[in-house]
Amino acid sequence: MRTVEVRGIPIGSEHPAVLIAGPCVIENKRLILDTAKALQEIAVSVDIPFIFKSSYDKANRSSVRSFRGPGITEGLKILEMVKKELDLPLLSDVHTPEEAKFAASVLDILQIPAFLCRQTDLILAAAMTGKVVNVKKGQFLAPWDMKNIVEKIESTGNHQILLTERGTSFGYNNLVTDFRSLPILRGLGYPVIFDATHSVQLPGGAGNASSGQREFVPHLARAAMAVGCDGLFMEVHPKPDQALSDGPNMVPLSELKSLLLQVKQIERALRGE
Repeated sequence: MRTVEVRGIPIGSEHPAVLIAGPCVIENKRLILDTAKALQEIAVSVDIPFIFKSSYDKANRSSVRSFRGPGITEGLKILEMVKKELDLPLLSDVHTPEEAKFAASVLDILQIPAFLCRQTDLILAAAMTGKVVNVKKGQFLAPWDMKNIVEKIESTGNHQILLTERGTSFGYNNLVTDFRSLPILRGLGYPVIFDATHSVQLPGGAGNASSGQREFVPHLARAAMAVGCDGLFMEVHPKPDQALSDGPNMVPLSELKSLLLQVKQIERALRGE
């Protein structure tokens, strides 16, 4: 398996699992900076490499009335502030080829949303920036279907690839995680991240928005680490019930440290430490 490096953080089977975390969407500058700082302190205390995530635009919200975020221009300014003040690597979603080029000036990882993972022009544009590309596996794809997406990225000469499992559509308004997906995705030769919060999402489950079952996040996160993954993706918010996007499946900030300590214990056991 290749090792992918993000601003000095190596990601791969020979290295400690990483944490990718942050609020689902940028709500305001203060929330983002305060949450990023709190997450950084937790990550240091637990000894887990940390990459900050928040979306400047949620382009695939259920309703036209749903909050999407500040947009790319203002959103990237806020994320750049986080990078400068806290020296953290950054990840956010990109939705169009033009957006990918602009976002690459600030982001360290360009994330392809699950619903867009087969959009060839977007994938090629993200890959051609030379930045790390994290592809969320579509809810509608089998894990082996990701081979074609990997080949699209590789065709540009970019081998800085992360693959993220985030659940598979299972009937109406429901997702299920098949943990066989993790070793299958790893077999494609790149590090695999498990998205523990979107995997408990209930897409469209609230009618004009998605719902979720955050109570199952710890169970899936522990299981993913036991099966074997190279990092965990978790959306985290100080007050998820007041969040403007994806609140029902986000982890409360106050509960994150205890979960990460459990995850680290599992990782150490797997490594025979």
